[in-house]
Amino acid sequence: MNTPGGHSWLPRASCDVGCLDAAAVSGPAVRLRAALRITLVVMLAPGLPLLGIPLPGSTHLQRAYCRLMLRSLGVRISVSGNPIRNLSGVLVVSSHVSWLDVFAIGAVLPGSFVARADMFTGPASGIVARILKIIPIERTSLRRLPAVVDAVARRLRAGQTVVAFPEGTTWCGVGFGSFYPAMFQAAIDAGRPVQPLRLTYHHLDGRMSTAPAYVGRDTLLSSVYRVVCARRTVARVRVESLQLPGADRRALARRCQTAVRSGAPAALDHALVA
Repeated sequence: MNTPGGHSWLPRASCDVGCLDAAAVSGPAVRLRAALRITLVVMLAPGLPLLGIPLPGSTHLQRAYCRLMLRSLGVRISVSGNPIRNLSGVLVVSSHVSWLDVFAIGAVLPGSFVARADMFTGPASGIVARILKIIPIERTSLRRLPAVVDAVARRLRAGQTVVAFPEGTTWCGVGFGSFYPAMFQAAIDAGRPVQPLRLTYHHLDGRMSTAPAYVGRDTLLSSVYRVVCARRTVARVRVESLQLPGADRRALARRCQTAVRSGAPAALDHALVA
């Protein structure tokens, strides 16, 4: 979510609640659907620690868990392109729309995430961050950024997949931001490739959906409620060409941004798998 502040280097999205789809959130059928989905999500919540297991062979279980979580939320996933799943130590980068991105990406290429530190300041959220092995980034402290990059590089060298959102904040899915180059330095330092993903959300008829977006003054509860009230949402993940690191992080960021932005809309190449 975009957080206002006085720091000129902070990523800021122009998206706000005005970008969001107006969804029906009342009526007996909608309330029943929402209640059933929330119940399923609560039942699956104890499985969250599965996403923090970096051991070989655990990715099948992690992908299955993410697909189950998406289905419980009423979200189907469609994948196009060819993810290379036997390649270790990959930096996965994607456009950033929603808290749902964690499960959508996890259903394709699970890994540990780089996430804003201020999202995990409470006792419960701190436990979740430790379970999921989140790499926290403090957006108000530029001097701490090199330590985050080093932590990402260490995990990449250890053969782990790390997921980062180079836009630095969420956008509604119709609008988008530039890829900041900082996280790409970790791939260069570790000598590991980068896998760009194009992630978008759609209605069943193919129209872009901004209902899952979590932007501006929106609240997490409101975003979750829009998702569980929606009749059906399709998360489309397009796997773009793998990028070798090279020596220039800005050039690498531009290549990955171009791959994501110029990729053809994620057609339903594969059957819905969740």
